[in-house]
Amino acid sequence: MLLDSSRTLEISTGVTTIFLRKLGTGPGLLLLHGFPETHLMWRDVAPLLAANFTVVYPDLRGYGGSGCPVSDPMHTPYTKRAMAEDMVSVMEQLGFSRFSVAGHDRGGRVAYRLALDHPDRIDKLAVLDIIPIGEAWDRADRQLATSFWPWSLLSQPAPFPEQLIAGAPEAIIEDAATHWGSPDVVFPPFIRAAYVEPLRDPAHAHAICEEFRAAATLDYEHDHEDMVHGRRIDCPVLVLWSADNALDNWYDPVGGPLAIWRGWANDVRGQAIRGGHFFPEEAPEETAEALKLFFSAGGA
Repeated sequence: MLLDSSRTLEISTGVTTIFLRKLGTGPGLLLLHGFPETHLMWRDVAPLLAANFTVVYPDLRGYGGSGCPVSDPMHTPYTKRAMAEDMVSVMEQLGFSRFSVAGHDRGGRVAYRLALDHPDRIDKLAVLDIIPIGEAWDRADRQLATSFWPWSLLSQPAPFPEQLIAGAPEAIIEDAATHWGSPDVVFPPFIRAAYVEPLRDPAHAHAICEEFRAAATLDYEHDHEDMVHGRRIDCPVLVLWSADNALDNWYDPVGGPLAIWRGWANDVRGQAIRGGHFFPEEAPEETAEALKLFFSAGGA
């Protein structure tokens, strides 16, 4: 881990501030984190990519060290569309009018929204351990409700979910590490502390819940608008998923995650990675190698 070698920045987008780390040289590569993590999930992956790319790994709005814009009754400021706009602004200010992006979990959903809304900006896209929001909700069943409880619980009206998060932030991280990761892998103590800290803050707890509320409402609508109008992801797409978690078997009847993503994009390839849902933290070398091969390959 080379956090001491990375440069930390706080960039204003005009709507909020985004905290990030920047490491390496070369073409721009944006790495986006998931829940309940922060940019620190990439701590062991980013240095392995920095010899080939300028790696930018921020906290999404509402998470970690980034700002928490005031929301509205429709949760508009916490849609993946709004979060994608943040990233366009950040990368533009860093000198990258075009760049590639990889996102895990919630960050993966921001990443594919970037590719759909800003196709002129994105060279290549990698999505880690997700399917599109619209697909996930349309296929939701008992497994999703019980295994990935934040989808339903955190999307409930305020202030109930916020009170739960603020009241037991350590329990949120412990449950995620225990049930979504490999049984023999847990977040190390300093990472657990870093993930717990923003959950203690009422503004961040509310922002995170607003992001889940947006996923159940406007994000779902945005996905379905794209489907109705036949909008597809034009750039090459890499799909990586956990070999020990939901995506490796939940969607087998429809051909698995690759088949689902081929309904959304024209050029899709991918593979399972050993580990649980947090495989970028559990298997950083394997994750980085798969990303490096994909993003370094010439052409489409």
